[in-house]
Amino acid sequence: MIMPDQSRRSSRPRQLGRREKTALAVLIACVVLAAIGLGAFALTSGAPARADCIDLTFPSTLGAGEVHECGLPARRICASKDAYRGITKEMRVACRRAGFPYGG
Repeated sequence: MIMPDQSRRSSRPRQLGRREKTALAVLIACVVLAAIGLGAFALTSGAPARADCIDLTFPSTLGAGEVHECGLPARRICASKDAYRGITKEMRVACRRAGFPYGG
């Protein structure tokens, strides 16, 4: 079958109609609103860091060991000088950062 205007139609770029432009604008607006919402959620969520927490990662026999305590348990760990003998320097720094005296 011969189509006389086919080559002329296929050589021109397709024009978007009113319906397609509206749909594209709505899609872009939804993407922008979702990005703004996710950004606001990321900036406002999460717990603030507590000042009275010890957070320490140290080498251990089976990989890495972790100490993460807050409040009274952290104070007890800092007060017990013999609990973490191999990492006294790191523990002293973590206790000082949390505001607790180390070993006493």
